[in-house]
Amino acid sequence: MLVDNAVNGDSRVQKIARSAAEAGWEVTLLGRSPDKDVHTWQLGQAEVRLLPMSSPLSTRRHQFRRSWIRGPLGYPPNGVAANRVQQMKAWQADLRVRRAELDLAAASGTPTGLRRQVLRAELLTAKVLERWVRLRRNQSQRAREARQRLDGPWDRLYTRFWQSVRGDHSWRRLEPALWDWELAFGKVVDRLKPDLIHAHDFRMIGVGARSVLRARSAGRTVKLVWDAHEFLPGIRPRRDDARWMPAHCAHEREYAVYADAVMTVSDGLAELLQEQHGLAERPEVVLNAPGKLDSLVDADESTPDLRQLCGIDGATPLLVYSGAAAEQRGMGTVVEALPQLGEVHAAFVVNSPSGRYTRGLVARAEELGVADRLHVLPYVPHHQVVSFLAAATVGVIPIHHWPNHEIALITKFFEYSHARLPMVVSDVRTMAAKVRETGQGEVFTAEDVADFVRAVRAVLADPARYRAAYDRPGLLEQWTWEAQAQVLDRLYSRLLPDRLASTPDADLTVEATSLSVGAPG
Repeated sequence: MLVDNAVNGDSRVQKIARSAAEAGWEVTLLGRSPDKDVHTWQLGQAEVRLLPMSSPLSTRRHQFRRSWIRGPLGYPPNGVAANRVQQMKAWQADLRVRRAELDLAAASGTPTGLRRQVLRAELLTAKVLERWVRLRRNQSQRAREARQRLDGPWDRLYTRFWQSVRGDHSWRRLEPALWDWELAFGKVVDRLKPDLIHAHDFRMIGVGARSVLRARSAGRTVKLVWDAHEFLPGIRPRRDDARWMPAHCAHEREYAVYADAVMTVSDGLAELLQEQHGLAERPEVVLNAPGKLDSLVDADESTPDLRQLCGIDGATPLLVYSGAAAEQRGMGTVVEALPQLGEVHAAFVVNSPSGRYTRGLVARAEELGVADRLHVLPYVPHHQVVSFLAAATVGVIPIHHWPNHEIALITKFFEYSHARLPMVVSDVRTMAAKVRETGQGEVFTAEDVADFVRAVRAVLADPARYRAAYDRPGLLEQWTWEAQAQVLDRLYSRLLPDRLASTPDADLTVEATSLSVGAPG
């Protein structure tokens, strides 16, 4: 099983690996190490192994060359700029000490006239040179920043040229850093000699497909499952890189044809993938749903108290957002709404509590005078998510309109549902339709603060009415991981009927989802 992250924090990957192993399959999950060391541990009966990965190919060749047009006076991009700046600081520090020594000598009656004149000359020289070094350093920085951006006319022309010349093979020129994944993972996969490779998302489909091709050329039969977590053309593109999206889409198209089976996170995404890649079969859908609550928390563990962490009592209305912190997730809408929501508090349970975007939200809350009602908290252990969130009054999903947001019920939707939280969700297509159908919350117009306030007030006026939707027979049962794990096991068994490892009585229980993005959101 292949994934392009460090496993911890990826709920879908953890659940799939663990439940497959519990169903009898021998599972080795390979992820990316956060440092230069190999890390291993057991995830239930699955082995997790994080591999160190360097990324030298992420630096383009032109970034090693000096930019004579953007920074004619700048230093070459070899580290000399930082060296020269530090040298100037050291020289100026030495001059300050020498001036102090002369002051002490003069105070004791020692003549210092000539030495002081020499020092003044050096101070003037240092000041001039410091300005010169700063000028060259600034030109170097501007040139480097401009070269890191790949969104100019030349970059678009370069992209179109290689697309026309090499088609789906063009990613080799447009995004050569994709080879770094192959070089880190490929040989390890070959040594494991798997019967089946489960490749998660768009980066690892290439690693998996190439491993399958090498195995087949050596006479071994290996099956490839591609697990598409999101619709690649529908994600928010990098604003400063015109090559990124075309390159990754080309990479995905080149290798998707080698998948023996495809699975994904929603019916809408399954339809898009089948159309995009001309798949003979509709991808299997495995939802990012939590496990059953009675199997979540160990007897000797206590779930953190969300309200205690926020410093509020049980009667205070509390909105909760859980998941990745990013502009397109609509968290800014919540902050802007707080001044109009009286005594309502908001908790952001996010992957990066101290990240730049999160700090910006806190700063904005301070400007609005509501910082005391905004609480930023880190993730809790994955098996505590549902019970942790259940202490809130309302779960909010204020995501913006992006293609991937329109086509799936995202992870936090299922987490809020199992926590039996009334919801306030933006009018993204699939989720808004489901909330209107079930009556478990209110829908508001995305990025519309006034409409968000209206929806929150409606839910707070009668939360029991919305919570009652969860009493509908079979509603929550269909959104459990146990049901999804059976789909996964049937898929593996269909691909490897001669190596069937599961039994009808296999225990498919798995711990709950973590606060992370499996489906987009």
